[in-house]
Amino acid sequence: MLAHHRGEPGGLTYRDGADIRDGNVEEFYFSAAESWDRETIEVLERLVGRTDRGPILDVGCGAGKHLLWWAERDVTAVGVDASANAVLTARKRGLEDVLVGDMFDLPVDTSAFGAVHAVGTQLGLGGSLAGIRDLCREFARVTDDGGVAVVDNYDPTRLDDEFLGYRPDPREGVAHRCFHLEFEGEQASGDRFREIGRTLHFLLCSPARLRAATADTPWRVREVLRADGRAHYRAVLEKRPTGRA
Repeated sequence: MLAHHRGEPGGLTYRDGADIRDGNVEEFYFSAAESWDRETIEVLERLVGRTDRGPILDVGCGAGKHLLWWAERDVTAVGVDASANAVLTARKRGLEDVLVGDMFDLPVDTSAFGAVHAVGTQLGLGGSLAGIRDLCREFARVTDDGGVAVVDNYDPTRLDDEFLGYRPDPREGVAHRCFHLEFEGEQASGDRFREIGRTLHFLLCSPARLRAATADTPWRVREVLRADGRAHYRAVLEKRPTGRA
């Protein structure tokens, strides 16, 4: 992201063994709102309606494209990302409220936010249904009693082994995805270099499995949003009336 923002030569790829996909840095992290699908805009607008309860927390904010969309509408939002260079990129794009942090231990105060926005299949990095529950509990900690959260994932009942990094699971509605990132760049001297990231493990779960996973958390799945036939979906979570499971 930082190299792309600086206009430095380089390319990002997703790799699982011999299977390679283009990282699409421009599309994933720097695309303009005009190119976003209707569901993306709908979710962003919906969260604006929660800001009477507190700002929005964008978890896994990357280079800040959603934060910029809110900022253009005078909506208060804070970004968190595990990558220091992603946060630096967002700051160079004019965003000030962006923090480096672990989403399982967010560097923000309890009950400080009205909503959490965590897309890019961040939820799957829980790695298991228990891990997803832990992540949901952390999102509950940082939101008030009326808070909402938007998360996303891929429904494995609509996937097959052609999906990059796909790993089956004997359980219905559960699968896994594993891959790593590779960046090939060029130094000022003209020498080429390659950086290889750690292997990422995502748990893929169907909406039904997500509902079951949230049963022991302060959240419940209020709505599932997805285009017809697609494996990718977004889920809108709301706090239970008691504010706890």
